[in-house]
Formats: sequence, C-alpha cells, structure tokens
Amino acid sequence: MTLFIRAVAVEDKASAIKRAIAGEPTDRFTPNLSQFKELPGTPFAYWIGTGVRAAFQRFPSVEGNGRAVRQGLATSDDFRFLRAQWEVDPKTRGKKWFPFAKGGELSPFYASIHLVINWDQEGEELKGWVVSNPTDPRTAHWSRRIASSEYYFQPGMTWPLRASRFAPQPLPSGCIFSVRGYSVFLPEAMLLAGLALFNSKPFDYLFKALLGRFGYPEFIVGVLQKLPWPEPSVEQAEALSSLARSAWSAARTADTSVETSLAFTLPKPLNADANAATGPALVHLQSKIDAIAFDLFGLDESDRSEIEGASVFASAEIVEGIEASEDEDKNTSAGNDPFFLQSWSVGVAFGRFDIRLATGERAIPAEPEPFDPLPNTSPGMLPNGEGPFMPCMGVLVDDPGHADDLTARVLAIYERVGQPASEAATLRRSLAREFFPSHLKMYTKSGRKAPIYCQLSTPSGGYSVWLYLQDLNKDTFFRVQTDYVAPKLVHEHRQLESLLSDAGQHPNAAQRKVIEAQQSFIGELQSLLEELKRVAPLWNPMLDDGIMLTMSPLWRLTPQHKPWQKELKAKWEDLAAGKFDWSHIAMHLWPERVVPKCAADRSLAIAHGLQDVLWDDSDDGRWKPQPTPKRPIDELVRERTSVAVKSALKDLTEASASSGLRAPRRLS
Repeated sequence: MTLFIRAVAVEDKASAIKRAIAGEPTDRFTPNLSQFKELPGTPFAYWIGTGVRAAFQRFPSVEGNGRAVRQGLATSDDFRFLRAQWEVDPKTRGKKWFPFAKGGELSPFYASIHLVINWDQEGEELKGWVVSNPTDPRTAHWSRRIASSEYYFQPGMTWPLRASRFAPQPLPSGCIFSVRGYSVFLPEAMLLAGLALFNSKPFDYLFKALLGRFGYPEFIVGVLQKLPWPEPSVEQAEALSSLARSAWSAARTADTSVETSLAFTLPKPLNADANAATGPALVHLQSKIDAIAFDLFGLDESDRSEIEGASVFASAEIVEGIEASEDEDKNTSAGNDPFFLQSWSVGVAFGRFDIRLATGERAIPAEPEPFDPLPNTSPGMLPNGEGPFMPCMGVLVDDPGHADDLTARVLAIYERVGQPASEAATLRRSLAREFFPSHLKMYTKSGRKAPIYCQLSTPSGGYSVWLYLQDLNKDTFFRVQTDYVAPKLVHEHRQLESLLSDAGQHPNAAQRKVIEAQQSFIGELQSLLEELKRVAPLWNPMLDDGIMLTMSPLWRLTPQHKPWQKELKAKWEDLAAGKFDWSHIAMHLWPERVVPKCAADRSLAIAHGLQDVLWDDSDDGRWKPQPTPKRPIDELVRERTSVAVKSALKDLTEASASSGLRAPRRLS
C-alpha cells in the first residue's frame, strides 16, 4: 500500500505531513496503483474518487459521434493579418475581414470577440504568406499552420487556453478560431446544452483531474477530446439549454455598456439593464446547471464533496508561468462612469453612436441568439443612411465659438440626455488633456492599439483637431488646413494685432506676458499648419492597413500623448525601412521598393493585387514566379509613382529628423 498526503492548502506543510503519518485525520489517500490506469493517459491523480473514475468508464468521449475538438490557425504575423473589429470598414466584414476567436481571459457563457482576420478569398494572402515563409521546406503546405479550416464559420464553443476554470463561451456562426482559441463543435441541437455542461463544476473537475493540475492549467484540445460525455435526455437537454441561454443573456447584458463590444447600446450611466446586478443571477443559474451535471455523470454525495472541496487546494497551488491577459485594458477606467458617458458623447458628436437610444426615440434592438452570426456593427451605432444628432464630416476642433467645437457639442449632448456636465472650461481641459490617453486604453484589445479618434494638437495643447478615423479620406487634410487651421491662424493674428494696439508703445508687464503667450500660440499654429501641408499631398488612408500604420505619418502632430507619439514614430521608421511592405501605404509611398518584392513573395503580390501579373500556378500545384512578368516591373512601378507624393515624402522625411513640431518662432 502506498500512502499519499495532500498538504497543498496548509501553510505549515511539514507539521501536516507529520500529523498524517501519525494517523491523524487529514488528506490521506491510499489508492490502488492500478486505479491510475482507469483514466486516459494515466495522470498522477491519486485523489480521484471511485465515482469520478467510473465516469471515464461509463460514458463515451467528447470526441466522436458528431462532436469534434479542434485547434485553429496561427498567422505567425498577427500585426499583418489581424485587426480590432472597429478598425476595418464595416462593409468589409464577412467579405474580407471575419471575426476571430483568440482565447482571451476567463469569461463563462459569453465573451465579446474583439478581433477580425483577413480571410479574403478564403485566406489567399495568409496562405501565400505561410507558403512563402516555410519554417520547414518539407512541410510547406499552408495547412501546417492553418489548421482545421473545414470547421471555420461553424457554430461551436471556444475558451482561453489557460484560466482558473474551464468555462467556454459561444463561438458564433461565421467565425474563425486560432491556435490559442481552441474550439469544440457539437450537433447544432446540442450546442446550448453543451455550453451548460461544459461550464459545469463536475466537467471542470474532470478536465483538471485528467490534466493532473488544478491551479490555472492549460485546457488543451487533446485532453478535452478524451473526457467523458454523458448524453442528456430530452428533458435534461431542454433544461440545460434554457439555463445556458439565460446565463449567456445575463452576461451579454452586462456587455451592452462596453463601448468596444459588438453588443454595445449605451454607456453605464444611461444603461439601466447593464447596471442591474447580474452576479447573483449567474450564481443561481450555475447552481442549477451543476445539479443537473452531477446527476448526468452519476456522481453521489461523496463525489460531490470531493469536487466541491477541490477549489480549496486548487487556489493554493503554486501557479507558475501564468501568462498575462492579452487585453492590456483589463482595468481601464474601471467604474469610471463619467468617462464612459464622455466617450459615448464624443461618439455621438462624430455621428458614430445613435443618441435616440438614450432619448427613447429609437427602441433598443432585440437580443440575438447565442450562436447567431455577429453583427457588422454594434446596436448602439447610428444605422447607415440615418442622420446624426449634429452634422459632422469626421473632423471636430477644440476651438470655442467654432461650429465644430467638440466641447460645445458634448455639452449639448449631455443636455439632450439629461445628464449633468462639468463647467465648459473644465470639460474643455479634460477633453484636451485627459480624454485621448483613456480612449487609447479603452481601445487597446487583444494586443492591438487602435484608437478610433485621433487628437492632433499643438505642443502646448492650446488647440486640437480631432479626427474620426472611419471618416478619413484623401482630402481630409486639405479640409483641415483650409476649413480649420488656416482660419484659426488668421483669427489669432487679429487677436495679436488687437493686443499690440491696446498695449501701445509701452506695454506693462501683464500686457507683455499676454502678448508673448499669444505670439507663442501663433507660432505653434503656424508649425501645425506647415506640418499639415507636408502630410496632405501624400495622405491616402486605407484602414485595412490598421490604425497604427495609417496614422504613423502623423506622429509629429501628436505631442500631447508622448507614449503614443513614440509608438507612431517607431511604426513610421519601420515602415520607411521596409518592414510592412504588405501595406497599402508602403506601396503608395515606395512603389519602387515594394513592386520588385512582389515578384519574390507571392503573399505581397496578393496584398497588392499583382499575383496574376507576376506568378503562375505550376503543374505540381506550387506557385512559381513568372520567368517574364506579363507586365515589366518598371512599368508597374511607374504607374504607381506620383511626383507630388515623392516630393511630399522627401519633405516629410527631412522634417522628421527632428523629434516633433518645431519650437514656435517668436514673432516681432
């Protein structure tokens, strides 16, 4: 007989072991060594009771009979192939960009999917990238990294690789899943019941037992495939489905106040449903699910005590190498209702969100079903073709008295929805100095930094231009110059002339201070205008490149937030060095460099629409460069080269040698 002593959940382990050896009641186990073989893979789970071991013998495994557990794809270049769902044009969702499940953090029953993946033409560019960059020439087929493609777009369930418990959430129809976003697929009629069963306490225990670890294990595909699956009766399946549907709904309702979610309707201060306490309801639903699961697995009271007690020593296990959540914003603005309201109001001001949901003029859209395809935009967005609360063409300014003054618009929105607002000066200061850093944190998800609004400002922050990135076009910066900054500069010059006239030949100290401040402000505005003139001729935004690359030429215009400016500057330097030649902006600015690369890397040719010009499909099924391209390389370069763009790029590159906007000139 072999004695096993479990002393995980006690501080003085030595004393506990001595007491156990002396025969005192404690966590003592004397298993028959043959019982280890009753579990697949023979894990060293000496604490597992008879009923739990029997479950592995009584029931078929999860894998089989229409059930499948699969691992998804690895892009090997997430920056190139993934985007936050709000980064891309909604019209391209479901055509080029598809929802992408990539693990995330613990979120039982429901989780928002923040990412989309470039799967245009069934992943042609991604497949070309895999083949063009093989890690092993012997296995150069794209399927070596793009696994289980036959299951893409099917409804199923997905979960984070590592968490404190096994707690899947729906993988809606129309999604693709990743190498870290493992997925399980069941017959459609069993999906909701399966969601409940997989989230149950007994199933979590069985999974951890087979893993031989309870504290933050990795819930891997191979083990889930071997776990027992007790087929529920019709009545049990209906009960489990109803409970899972209610739990999903409760969790999703809380998400309707999260601006970055596709479930978003209104921010917390205006969202009564999201403010309701969902925790107690979920606990109640979970207990009912657990009760059915215990019966399904045929577990008695002693088994239940074993499973209920597992959480005690699980929390005491030493957790080594726990990976941080990919979401850098986990605690961003936690409980910051004023910021949520301010952020939503900025969205309303730009015509992004629909104020009528708050005023009752438009009803909150009906809740979807858990496995329905995800919408292209959240219900809180202004529907296509409908007029915004205030007309806007994607540009607002920090400029008192201007028709497009952001502060005045936000104040009007607060008044319309009956919410108290700060004094205008306080709100203006908050928007100028505090809003963008909080917005950046809110819109940093799953490893992508993708703010939807961009603040371009003078170094002192005395004047800002705000852009809504979904409304940008090649004429944006010409409009910013002529409609906003140039008129502002003329106005401030007039203000200076008035100050000088009032002060006369001998201004006092106070007057000199005001005049010097005005001169400095005019110098900053002049530098801002000059930088806009540099950017405007080469500006041709393509949001498919991602927000960071799209905005990288503007890094000198973002002095108000130094960390963001530093990141944009780094991306601009990498772009200039040829690191992102798959991007549209690289082709727009450096065709003489990018086009020849397309002849050597088919994935680049696909990205720029040149695959049929430069590549052939050979008899053995492998793509090969055309010995003589259908069109000469120099001709392809020439038709993509603009003299005006090259001149502007030269000017911008020379100006970028400095660290930002020039110090303002002192005016005489």
